[in-house]
Amino acid sequence: MNRLQAIRPFGQRIWLDNLSRELLASGELTRLLEQDGIAGVTSNPAIFYKAISSDARYQADLLRLQADKSLSAEARYEALVIPDIQAACDLLRTQYQSSGGEDGYVSLEVSPALSDDEMGTLAAARRLWALLDRPNAMIKIPATAAGIRAFQTLTQEGINVNITLLFSLQQVEAVWDAYIAGLSARLAQGGDVASVKAVASFFLSRLDSLLDPQLTLAHQGKVAIALSKVAYARYQQRFHGHEFAALKTAGARPQFLLWASTGTKNPAYSDVLYVESLIGAETVNTVPDATLAAFRDHGKAALTLPSAASEAQAVLAAVAAEGVALDVVGERLQQDGLALFEQAFAQLLQLTAG
Repeated sequence: MNRLQAIRPFGQRIWLDNLSRELLASGELTRLLEQDGIAGVTSNPAIFYKAISSDARYQADLLRLQADKSLSAEARYEALVIPDIQAACDLLRTQYQSSGGEDGYVSLEVSPALSDDEMGTLAAARRLWALLDRPNAMIKIPATAAGIRAFQTLTQEGINVNITLLFSLQQVEAVWDAYIAGLSARLAQGGDVASVKAVASFFLSRLDSLLDPQLTLAHQGKVAIALSKVAYARYQQRFHGHEFAALKTAGARPQFLLWASTGTKNPAYSDVLYVESLIGAETVNTVPDATLAAFRDHGKAALTLPSAASEAQAVLAAVAAEGVALDVVGERLQQDGLALFEQAFAQLLQLTAG
């Protein structure tokens, strides 16, 4: 069996962290779906900047849009990428349907400039959702305080969300609170909760990259995985316990953890570290091309996520004893991540402005 396909029986889905017209037109995305079992696609401003600036297939449309002076740079960007998201959704529609709505999603991010603007995020998410007009689309928003409030409202409205840039247990718990509150409000209004899908994107390699220089050798390269294992244990408690029971009876779906930033940044670590170590049911791992190729070549599929939960707790306790406040670190990393996305989005708008 294909090594990537071997992950699927453990209940985890692999999503591709990339999208471009080249990927669509060449048939490469179709091949990845059929041969590697890719079950979803994520995008972000950096991915689309690379695509639009390097893929010749965008150039004719870009010139045509730039000639229309009535359009803003952001409107031109959306006109370029929304057809790509729609095409990817259509390719994945069969998976979406055959899985009963569990698989087959494609994410498009709202402007990072809205990260602290709840009403702006809501307006942008609703507009993009309507423009995409696909049941297997997901609107990606950052897990800032404003973003989490918007997420709760969007969940209540039945809009699929990939809430992103999670780096701490505190942030993850706040997202789950919002999801459960949004679903509960939707159910109370007589809405269909079974049609709503959301994921919580927890970022990994950036945590270790920041913390390793501050830690003793014994704990380097272990914090992100330890945090993930503890988060997964909490996921099990929240979504398979009494708190979610009534919603589950009504058909609501748990909000899966999605492992993001899974490309290994430290060359001393395995290039499949953040895939092999975190395989478990009801999770997603979104991987860049290089990590996908590495796992296809030499990755080992095994049920690893539920194991060694007590060891993970011990790692976090030891790191705290070394003076590291992981919730504070999580806030810093989220702000750093937002700054990177804002920079990439600004570059995108410069590109489309002409």
